[in-house]
Amino acid sequence: MANTISQPVRPLILGIESSCDETAAALVCGDRTILSERIATQEAEHAPFGGVVPEIAARAHTERLAPLVEAVLEEAGIGLRDVDAIAATAGPGLIGGVMVGLVTGKALAFASGKPFIAINHLEGHALSPRLDDETLTFPYLLLLVSGGHTQLLAVDGVGSYRRLATTIDDAAGEAFDKTAKILGLGYPGGPAVERLAARGDETAVALPRPLVGTAEPHFSFAGLKSAVLRAVQADPAPAPENVAASFQAAACDCLVDRSRIALDAMPEATAFVVAGGVAANRRVRHSLAALAGEFGLRLVAPPLALCTDNAAMIAWAGVEHFRLGHSDPLDTPARARWPLDPDAESARGAGVKA
Repeated sequence: MANTISQPVRPLILGIESSCDETAAALVCGDRTILSERIATQEAEHAPFGGVVPEIAARAHTERLAPLVEAVLEEAGIGLRDVDAIAATAGPGLIGGVMVGLVTGKALAFASGKPFIAINHLEGHALSPRLDDETLTFPYLLLLVSGGHTQLLAVDGVGSYRRLATTIDDAAGEAFDKTAKILGLGYPGGPAVERLAARGDETAVALPRPLVGTAEPHFSFAGLKSAVLRAVQADPAPAPENVAASFQAAACDCLVDRSRIALDAMPEATAFVVAGGVAANRRVRHSLAALAGEFGLRLVAPPLALCTDNAAMIAWAGVEHFRLGHSDPLDTPARARWPLDPDAESARGAGVKA
């Protein structure tokens, strides 16, 4: 919930997010106060297609972003002249949507004479737990798990990331969404699978745990997704709630097993952090919290509102960069792909979400 305060603690950053299907703007202060935030969802527009349609998403961002920015400024009772910088997602994401937010951010920075900060969407997720938890210090191990990405990263500081593992095919969130589509649960899929799984038996359907037990650090979810399809097509087919519960349990086992390898490789970690849309799943959080306990660490996860795409995390990443004196030129490009660790070795397989 936004908190209106008369004297914002500096820096005060306006954040803009438009990398997928959420149009968002937020004002965040240096003391971690979310002064104002607005998110316009596009669930109704994409629901008939069972997933995000890039052209529809970009059009919706174009229509909604300017009114959202005006609304957050009005709610906070300030003008653009009162902010210290404008931060906008510059990638990775659907390129049309990214361009809408990026161009808007640049235009606002140019018109107001304020610094512009181009934010990597993944870094927004990576730093979002620090917005809610001021005790979280570097370095920490991050499991970034969303619809487009599943990675384990050593977060050594702002702008300093070492990728320890990534998916060699599908991301975990994508597998949740495809499972929802197979079960006819609609869009968005992840929350629908979790709700249905709560009524099911997670031991009822035998599903694979790709790469579990191997020394390879990476993730794989394509085989699990295919196994769900085969289970649903069987005669007789298992109850949908049992499929959902069994899939969710298998996905958790994969996340835990792969994360254990990374925790073994990073004894200096101050905490085990999970972020991204799948971090909102309670079964996932419970499993990862148990794993963190095995290593004498606490599991740090942002509030549910900061797990999915939002502008508060982009604004907070802007705060972190602004404090270090960082800014970006107005010719900074939009990027469909933008790895946090560009020097990481390529993982085997095609379609790697780097």
